[in-house]
Amino acid sequence: MNFKSKIIVLFLALSCSVINAQFVKKHGQLSVKGTQLVDKNGEAIVLRGLSFGWHNWWGKFYNKDVVKTLHNDWNATVLRAAMGVDADKNCYIQNPNESKSKIEAVVKAAIDQDIYVIIDFHSHNIHLKEAKVFFGEMSKKYAKYPNVIYEVFNEPNDETWPEVKAYSQEVIKVIRANDPKNIILVGSPHWDQDIHLPAADPIVGFNNLMYTMHFYAGTHGKWLRDRTDEAIKSGLPIFVSESAGMEATGNGPLNLIAWQEYIDWMEKNKISWITWSISNKVETCSFLKPNANSNGKWKDSDIQESGLKTREYLRKYNVNN
Repeated sequence: MNFKSKIIVLFLALSCSVINAQFVKKHGQLSVKGTQLVDKNGEAIVLRGLSFGWHNWWGKFYNKDVVKTLHNDWNATVLRAAMGVDADKNCYIQNPNESKSKIEAVVKAAIDQDIYVIIDFHSHNIHLKEAKVFFGEMSKKYAKYPNVIYEVFNEPNDETWPEVKAYSQEVIKVIRANDPKNIILVGSPHWDQDIHLPAADPIVGFNNLMYTMHFYAGTHGKWLRDRTDEAIKSGLPIFVSESAGMEATGNGPLNLIAWQEYIDWMEKNKISWITWSISNKVETCSFLKPNANSNGKWKDSDIQESGLKTREYLRKYNVNN
């Protein structure tokens, strides 16, 4: 890259940072209008950002310096704090206080940076008792902040929609007892691909609910977009809270054509999206190389291909927010 090109890139990055410097102050309390996420003025809004990896494996990145980098350099307007619920001895069930401290560090930093943040109960299994305790605490603490979004179930695996629905209703009741306004995200079976099931039988009686669809462009083709289109037509609000450009395993080559098709589709339909993930594992979906530091301010040489492409997308599409 020559000197002139470097100056142009720096100018664009700085411009993006200035534009999004007071993002929540500008857009305020989010709500759902029909199937569309809207801001405090009732205008359609698209949040674009990225997810941290499981806190119990990549907790070193859960800090204010990384959040600052992801906002000011990568231009994210939303971050997702993925709290590992049941994976190992460092997970929430085994070590709740340490787990909450990691999540709260990201939430506080996101609020300080004036961007939105998703508190993600990151599990593939139902843990109703633990979820009610956790979201009871989180909703009491953060109800006054319009920055916060609750994701009550990351990716149901073998659970049926009636099981996921019953679980979600119970957790939503707990959240709404403390926080009547902030957005709540609800998962669907089969790793958030069976979005047609809640479309046919949605949760009723609560406002500002959205349903998550997850895709990995190297595996999930047009059929998933078509299925999601039908869900939206039926009245289901959609939020893509996890996505990426490789296979669903997290490995394999990036399919840049398929990924761009998904990006174009989300932009056309004004669907908010999150890309996975801030981690430094040797796999395609990890944004960072193993030697990347834990305090942000990464050089291009610290970032893997998926991370570079995600940063490119965020800098491009978040310019006009």
